[in-house]
Amino acid sequence: MKLATWNVNSIRARLDRALAWLDANRPDVVCLQELKVEVDGFPREPFEAAGWHLALHGQKTYNGVGILARAPLTDVTRGLEDDDPDEQARLIAATVGGVRVVSAYFPNGGDTGSDKYAYKLRWMGRLRRWLDRHDPAAPLVLAGDFNVAPEDRDVHDPAAWAGQTLFSEPEKEALRQVAAWGLRDTFRKHHAEGGRYSWWDYRGLSFIRDQGLRIDHVWATAPLYEVCRACDIDREARKGKNASDHAPVVATFDV
Repeated sequence: MKLATWNVNSIRARLDRALAWLDANRPDVVCLQELKVEVDGFPREPFEAAGWHLALHGQKTYNGVGILARAPLTDVTRGLEDDDPDEQARLIAATVGGVRVVSAYFPNGGDTGSDKYAYKLRWMGRLRRWLDRHDPAAPLVLAGDFNVAPEDRDVHDPAAWAGQTLFSEPEKEALRQVAAWGLRDTFRKHHAEGGRYSWWDYRGLSFIRDQGLRIDHVWATAPLYEVCRACDIDREARKGKNASDHAPVVATFDV
């Protein structure tokens, strides 16, 4: 199974690029984030014509997540399935080929100390409790834009980013709690080096200067982690006109 995750930063704005990338790279499963469209407005036709099965959780203007697969998707669930009246479309899960696939778009958090930052930490705690209702011994992959760089080697300038949103200690600790449920970073299985990023700000020539952060991840439970034979970031997809500010992350599992 070749699985990709990609924050497309508006599927309608990035439609042609997304279709071209899918055709060129031929993944089996794709987790998308920041669709920025309600389900009824998602451009289904070109994806379905190309043979994709779709599961979507959309929201007007903001957020939105989806899963595309070559095989049928079953047992689709949306949201964190708790009592919180949160209407933000940030998580969708489905089973494909015996693997539980979760596409997640973690909150950005705004400024540290803000209401948005508190919401982010609360959301991550809810995610951990959602995971607690699942079996960590089963094959599950959590993929998406986590909006957290876990370590110094995931940030182009750790000193400059220290204490800032996306790299603050409370966020990193909340992410460690998510991982402690039974998830491991498939990218780090294959790449120990720093300086590999998945997101670059549109501002300040960040991409040209390679001033990025690794905030897009593919994490897997032990049964999948053990059979993950590759994981990489497609930096080339960030180049050119009308690109998303995120690059796809692609992992391959022997399942």
